[in-house]
Amino acid sequence: MEEKEGTKEIKWVVDHDARFGYYDERSSMQTESKVSTATALEMAEAGVLFGHMKSETHPRTKPYIAAMRNEVELFDPQATLDSIEKAKEFLEKTIEDGKMVLFVGTLVPAKERIMQIAQSYGMPYVVSRWIGGTLTNFAAITDRVRRYQELKEKNEKGELKKYTKKEQLDFRKEIGKLSKIFGGLTTLTRMPDVVFIVDITEHEIAVREARQKNIPVVAFVDTDADPNLVDYPVFASDHSTRSIAWVLDKLFATIKKTK
Repeated sequence: MEEKEGTKEIKWVVDHDARFGYYDERSSMQTESKVSTATALEMAEAGVLFGHMKSETHPRTKPYIAAMRNEVELFDPQATLDSIEKAKEFLEKTIEDGKMVLFVGTLVPAKERIMQIAQSYGMPYVVSRWIGGTLTNFAAITDRVRRYQELKEKNEKGELKKYTKKEQLDFRKEIGKLSKIFGGLTTLTRMPDVVFIVDITEHEIAVREARQKNIPVVAFVDTDADPNLVDYPVFASDHSTRSIAWVLDKLFATIKKTK
């Protein structure tokens, strides 16, 4: 395999038994994992294991960090795979039981894949921006979604043509604005059973609202985030498009769609 940028920090910890080991520069301690070399390198090439700079590390993520290279923290591949498996089992049962998952991922690396997955399951999603009160002021959000659906339906049926051109233009502008903000919430007909989030530091308000409403949270937790805020943390990079895609494939590829 040709060595690529980003894999060198991983290869240096592969021992003679082809098992993945880590040498932590901070403690000079070496440990071993049962993760195969091939799997570890695959995760490295996808950017899954590469967290933030050491200076940004949240103290509660330290047990899940294996090493540091060039001031960048590296997740323990075993911890990452274990967290993925635990989250997957929970999500699989949730979806198979017909419960609702609200998907949240508004940053560029995540939004397209989050929207695709949510739509494939017929679930609600937020990929534009989180509106404060989405969960804690649910009635108001429902009213805005209903307004969007009514205007969209009237426009599609040609019922807005009875208005002046200026009024029609204003309606279309409103539809466009509402679509961007609330278009993914048309299936949010009740409070969600689970909230799935990519990047909890960026979506701090969403996490806070879910916790306030006692809704379980499944989320990517990077090295700069507090895993205690999440019921099912997935320890992986949340700022890499390839990392997010790799983890999402592992989480949802085999979960059957019930719709």
